[in-house]
Formats: sequence, structure tokens, C-alpha cells
Amino acid sequence: MKKAQVVFIPFPAPSHLVSTLEFAKLLINHDDRLRITILLMKFPHTPDTDVYTKTLPISDSLNFINLPECSLPPDTKPNSAMHALIEAQKPNVKQAVSDLTSEEGQLAAFVVDMFCTNMIDIAKEFSVPMLVFFTSGVASLGMNLHLHTLRENVDLNQLLQLTEFSIPGFANSVPSYSLPGSVLSKEWEFFFMSYCRGLKNADGIIVNSFEELESYSVQSFYSHPELAGLPIIYPVGPILNPEPKIKGTVDSDDIIKWLDDQPPSSVVFLCFGSLGSFDEDQVKEIAHAIENSGARFMWALRKPKPKGVMAAPTDYPLSELVSVLPEGFLDRTNGIGRVIGWAPQTQILAHPATGGFVSHCGWNSTLESVYFGVPIATWPLSAEQQTNAFQLVHELKIGVEVALDYRVEFNGGPNYLVTADKIEKGIRSVLDKDGEVRKNVKDMSEKSRKTLLEGGSSYIYLGRLIDYIMNQV
Repeated sequence: MKKAQVVFIPFPAPSHLVSTLEFAKLLINHDDRLRITILLMKFPHTPDTDVYTKTLPISDSLNFINLPECSLPPDTKPNSAMHALIEAQKPNVKQAVSDLTSEEGQLAAFVVDMFCTNMIDIAKEFSVPMLVFFTSGVASLGMNLHLHTLRENVDLNQLLQLTEFSIPGFANSVPSYSLPGSVLSKEWEFFFMSYCRGLKNADGIIVNSFEELESYSVQSFYSHPELAGLPIIYPVGPILNPEPKIKGTVDSDDIIKWLDDQPPSSVVFLCFGSLGSFDEDQVKEIAHAIENSGARFMWALRKPKPKGVMAAPTDYPLSELVSVLPEGFLDRTNGIGRVIGWAPQTQILAHPATGGFVSHCGWNSTLESVYFGVPIATWPLSAEQQTNAFQLVHELKIGVEVALDYRVEFNGGPNYLVTADKIEKGIRSVLDKDGEVRKNVKDMSEKSRKTLLEGGSSYIYLGRLIDYIMNQV
């Protein structure tokens, strides 16, 4: 049987890489006529990709190629570094794909991460379609495309005066503070405009979401005049790994054991993603809120990276942890809660004791929370998290608000301090056993588990996508 060769180019950040690898697995499990080769880029300051690729079964249908590392001129600005690194990888990608096509399997398509759309030139050289893998939701995709169109036609200074936007894919007007920082910024203009142009030039966009979750947004791609002429979308999510290989540390076993002893839906889990951290003043406000709420808790608290350094947060040594928390906090909360560092997030969310999630609203975390039926208290930090938070609270009604307009500037600080009373209110609402939000998220959880099964909407979209790929051969 002749296989159709599909080349994947993921973006090397963990939040993008993990869902891309899961999607590759989903495709080959669904149809054995596909052969996927994943080209792995290494960027300075991104974690080693081996951690994620090691857990995947290498087979005749799935293989990896590590591309040579590229470095940048020392004076490259952060807002153009990503684009420059991807540009620098083009010759390596071209070489790897040429070698592949001479060996076996006819090349059918490229699947590139949403941030790697400047690889379209290479797809054109090989005369195959370029599909984009969009690691956020359908509403977020619609917002990017709409704001790109606006910026091509309206002066940025005029847009900056607006306090709210009517955006296809959102039933409500979206306040300007809920838009990602990069979309209306002069500094990120080159990045944003070229990224969205790439989305519009794609032959199709695969979205890590599902129609039942974002039905209004999905429909707008068929009915709204501004979106109807754009690339076809394939919402094939939720793409997540519900049973990830755990790091296998003593800590993670210990965390799960502690949860085993707690009543159902009683624990609030606070976790802010692989890049989330807070300064000491904010940590103290969170601690006071937790203590005043009286709730059982699991708090993943990370130490911020040094100022001006490109690096991820790390875990606090115990001696430092004691000094950033209010005096006596660990003694007073001993037994009702745990302060931890790195967290086995999926397993905590899957645990019956977990009743609420205070989250930065990254899209992967949002999908996991929905899948396991855990309501979210929104506390966005950066990227498109403010938009996701707005969507969870006002559009989908499966989240409660801690903050919607909190924002950490790239290489800068937060725009304000969230006070303990606001955080405490969020913790109490998210744990409310009889709240409408809990009922909504439980309903959506059931839908998220059915959508990839035969007859579900994501299953149908996946079939259409595979038909499209196979028709290229």
C-alpha cells in the first residue's frame, strides 16, 4: 500500500509541541495510509524536545528528524527573533523534505504550526498544500483574521481609541483589554501582520477545538461574510493526552496520594502554565485569599525568572518558599493544602477531588479542564489568554472571573496587583457545588468525550481532512 507522506513543522514551545504530537498520533491511528515525518526545530531557551518525543511510539508511520540548530545575530529584537529563526530554518527544511521525497511515499501536504506559516514558500516549491495547525480556539482564530483585516484598512491610532470590538465568532462585543497585547501594538506589527497573512494564505486550518464547544464561532466561518471566503477550517479537537506519562517523580505520586484523601470536588487547583509566575507581593495576596477562603488547595507556585533573561520559571527551594509566603502560612494550612512546584496538571485535573481550577487560561489547560469537567476561575497572563478568559466567562459560561484584564507585558511586569478579596471571591465561586458554571462544564465535558468518537463532529471533520490529504496523492 502506497502511503501519503505528510510533513509536520511544529513550533518548539511545549504548549504548541505537545498538542501537535498528539494530533500526529490521532491522524495515524485514524488512517494507516498516512506516514508522518515531524521536523523538529530547536530554539535558544526552549526546552529540549526529546522530553516530549520520547513518549511517542516510533513506527513505520511516524518518524522524527532533528533539524540543525540556527543562531541569530546578537542584535535581533525579541519581536522579530521568532520570524528570523524560522526563516533561517527554511534551507534545512527544504533539504530534509527533498531527502524524504527521494526515499519513499509521495508528498501529500505540509502541516505547519500557526507561527510557522512563512514555510508556505517551501510547500509551494514542492507543489503541495500547506495546512496550518492552530493551537488555540476557533473564536481566537476569527479574532486574529478580523483584526488583520481591520489593520489593513484602518489606521492603528484610530483602533487604539476603541474600547470594544465587534468580532465575528463572538456573540458579545469584546472589550479592548481582552485582546492579546500583540494585535494592536506597533512593536509587534511585523510579527502579527505576517503571521495572519500566513493564516489567510493557507489551504486549510486545523483547529484544536470542537464544534460543540464553540458552535457560534464555527458557524460564523460559514455564515459571516468576512470569514466565509477564508481557508476552510477543520475543528478536530480536543487534542490532549488524557493519560500522559507522568514524570514519575516521588512528588507526583505523593500529590495524587494527598488528593486521594480529600472529599470529591473539594480542592481548588492553582496553576499558571509553564511560563506563569508572580512577584512576592502578588504571591502574598494569593496566599491570603487561599487562607481566608478556607478551601482545600493544591498550589503550583513557581519562582520567576531573573529580570531580562529569556528562561522559564523554576521551582522554589524550601528555604526560599518560606520567605515568599506570609509568615506561618505553611504551618497554618498544613493538612488542608499543598504548595508544590512543577505540577502533573492533567492528573490533578482528572482527580475526583479537584473541584475548581484557577488558571492562566492557556488553550491546552482550558481544553483539559473542560474534558475533566472542572470549572475555571480565569486569571490570564499573556498571549491570547485574555481573549480565552473573556470567552470562558461571557460566551461559554464555563468560567468565573478572578481577572479578565490582568496582563504581563513581554519582558515587563504586570499591569496591576490582584487583591486577596478578588481572588478569594473567585475561589469560592469556582468551588460552588450548585453553580450554573459547574453544570455547564459537566455538560461540555460529556460532549468533549464524544466528539472524537464515530459520528461526533470532530470525527467527521477529521475524516474530511484525511480525504483532502489523500486526494493530493
